[in-house]
Amino acid sequence: MNFVIRSATHDDLPQLLELAKQFNLLNLPGDKKILSDKIDVSVKAFAGSLPKAKSEYLLVLEDLEEKLIVGSSLIMAKHGTDEIPHSYFKILKRNHFSQDLGIGFIHQVLRFQLDTDGPTEIGGLLVDKSYRRRPERLGKQISLSRFLYIALHPERFEERILCELTPPLTDEGRSEFWEALGRRFTGLNYQEADLLSQSHKEFIESLFPEDDIYLSLLDSKARTVLGRVGESTKPAQHLLESIGFEYIEEVDPFDGGPHFGCQTQDVLPIKQGRRLRVTEFKDAVYKDSHLVGNTHDDFRAALCRTDIRDDEVSIPSRSRDLLQIELGEEVFVAPFEYARRKEQT
Repeated sequence: MNFVIRSATHDDLPQLLELAKQFNLLNLPGDKKILSDKIDVSVKAFAGSLPKAKSEYLLVLEDLEEKLIVGSSLIMAKHGTDEIPHSYFKILKRNHFSQDLGIGFIHQVLRFQLDTDGPTEIGGLLVDKSYRRRPERLGKQISLSRFLYIALHPERFEERILCELTPPLTDEGRSEFWEALGRRFTGLNYQEADLLSQSHKEFIESLFPEDDIYLSLLDSKARTVLGRVGESTKPAQHLLESIGFEYIEEVDPFDGGPHFGCQTQDVLPIKQGRRLRVTEFKDAVYKDSHLVGNTHDDFRAALCRTDIRDDEVSIPSRSRDLLQIELGEEVFVAPFEYARRKEQT
């Protein structure tokens, strides 16, 4: 086992900055000041010293042999408050029928919504480009490890979990949906509007139309990308679907990217995972692999070989050392493999 997932520390800032610059995500940008602030918030959140509405939990994936930060993921405990609401378009259907013509149409419309009591949101998922396609499936490891922490501390999170997925963008990074709609109401380009929305929501509420918007009035390019997932984001979509997330007929008001959601208790790593006591079987047979997370404020998780019997689990001593756990302690253990939902039915 050469990789461990753990809570971020200030010492990680230089390497995390280099990683973030590869991608420049809006919720984890390649900006030293913003990343430093996020680490500070995360350290306080893991210590339990921040209210839910201000808590963000930043995890990093470390290559222990190379001593490199090669991945990250983020949990925003509450996305949508009175101070900064969660905004989205709900996709609804409206029926129109003409008695004279004897014909009718079912139109899709967008209805702008603001949520001041929002769900938990996951994001910030990055894996160094040189570490992708490795057999350890590092993106899957750091993505699923978030749910181990949520399972251990359900009171710190909401009853619903949301993930906003990136839609197809142009080669220049523009959003056809924003060009057809948002730009006409705000005068801002896509990057300006999306960046501003991270800290200021007033302009959205003030400038976006209150009435339903008929999709048939948008150009074909905008309609084509609405609610779709970009090619590079499809693996993340498939992973979310395999653990219980579904498209919830909501899209981002800036780029039309789809929102996937699930009740927290129904996310499979949470639903199928359980607390077990660490022991050492003399005849241990490590034939299975599970994600294992410790119960410390200094959260650590890893994909470990396991031998589970009743309410006890045995894992190799090297894995115990890396997770900083002792015999007799409790850990949270969750499956690593999940069948696609369509295959389950």
